[in-house]
Amino acid sequence: MDEGLDEDRMRLGRLIKGLNIHDFRGDPELEIEGLAYDSRSVSPGYLFVALKGQTLDGHDFMKDAAQRGAVALVADEFQGFDGDIATIRVRDAREALSALSVKFYDEPYKGINLTGITGTNGKTTTSYLLESILLAAGKRPGVMGTINYRLPGQTLDAPVTTPESLDLMRILRKMANADVTDVVMEVSSHALDQGRVRDCPFRIGIFTNFSRDHLDYHQSMEAYFEAKSLLFQDLKKWGPKNFVRAVINSDDPKSKDLTKLINVPVVTYGLGRNCDVRAEDVRTTRAGLTARFISPVGETDIRSSLIGDFNIYNILAAGAAAMCMDIDLKQVVSGIEDLKGVPGRLELVKNSRSLAIVVDYAHTPDALLKALKAVNPLVKGKLITLFGCGGDRDKGKRREMGRVAGEHSDLLFITSDNPRTEDPSAIASRIEEGVNDSGLKKLRNLSGNGLTGPGYVLDLDRRNAIQRAVSVADKNDLILIAGKGHEDYQIIGTDRRNFDDRKVAAEAASQET
Repeated sequence: MDEGLDEDRMRLGRLIKGLNIHDFRGDPELEIEGLAYDSRSVSPGYLFVALKGQTLDGHDFMKDAAQRGAVALVADEFQGFDGDIATIRVRDAREALSALSVKFYDEPYKGINLTGITGTNGKTTTSYLLESILLAAGKRPGVMGTINYRLPGQTLDAPVTTPESLDLMRILRKMANADVTDVVMEVSSHALDQGRVRDCPFRIGIFTNFSRDHLDYHQSMEAYFEAKSLLFQDLKKWGPKNFVRAVINSDDPKSKDLTKLINVPVVTYGLGRNCDVRAEDVRTTRAGLTARFISPVGETDIRSSLIGDFNIYNILAAGAAAMCMDIDLKQVVSGIEDLKGVPGRLELVKNSRSLAIVVDYAHTPDALLKALKAVNPLVKGKLITLFGCGGDRDKGKRREMGRVAGEHSDLLFITSDNPRTEDPSAIASRIEEGVNDSGLKKLRNLSGNGLTGPGYVLDLDRRNAIQRAVSVADKNDLILIAGKGHEDYQIIGTDRRNFDDRKVAAEAASQET
């Protein structure tokens, strides 16, 4: 049996009680051994839920699920299906999957404080910071996010930032069984729009910032913002006002619109003097940043190994959330200092030439601009930037990212990211339009000894582009490799190939010694 209730096998009638059912045909005494929304995951005794996705429709796989041993099906419709198993027709299959998952895994969040983090950028770093603070406070945190899913003694792969409701509840059950006290979850706009976290009783919701991303999915900035706001609109249903909190970056232009939608107490953070939690005297170096941390419970000096001035916002977000959990200020400071770095987030790459090579996940115009501005004070010579844009994703941001990179780089390499099924040259041409808007000129020749002048280079072979960027750099320069961050793969067509910017850059430096 799947990791549901070990001692009490779930009867179908009990499992579906409370669902918005239009039609039920079958035996309510059936024993359900597990749940699945992917027919390939079905085993004998399973209940299969048919979901409509962007490219595939689960209704097309109901027959396959039955052949694999499913004893019950949940779907919005059963037109064309004539299998001899239990069928439950519901109003909304995604809503049903979430409710079924909660029951099957016995409300795994009971006794766990859930914190959800949403926003365009900063979610991952904020989650790492809050995890470190919770550890310093003697808690047992679990984390679900872009890089991986973590619980005490175990790390799980993260195929998506926020898993589907069934996978989410399964992981929460693992965490509950491991005596996790707090779960920090990055909540993507896709997850909010699709209702993956609809049954997660978040105690704290954190808003980092808002800028362009995922318009291939949401189609408009208004729809994208509406999706983000769902996390906060739902907070009011999870508990009394003295328990639930919204932690909002009040320096972000969208914070006012968001606050109007919130019906629980709001704690603000930022650099403005009216913020509940704020910072002064922020200073950055290649070794990290320092600041004066000011909060309603006191103020103190903080030191962090994270580079880039924008990371003060992530620190403030984590600190403000910790305050909502009644964590002591000294433990907040300790947790901030204990975190030495976040994979692929302005990560310095150790290399044999002692070059300043920084890898960052920036893949939106705003994130790229912040990364460029963050490293600029650390540059003594040239700022060399290398990036591409992902295929089969928002095409509108490519020109803007090219313009941003062109305006802030001395030397720019336009290359390939994860082109997926798109033509890499077509992606690069849109980026190049933006670079041309910036006034940066295309370079025809790059000598092994350096540059003939400011400009950009087009090289669609990412490995070769990284090698060329490293070959022309000296110890006064800084190389920013953006877009993929922690990812250790490259998706070309439908093939997923091993590729890690950090390893490729370090190898390139060693070849130049």
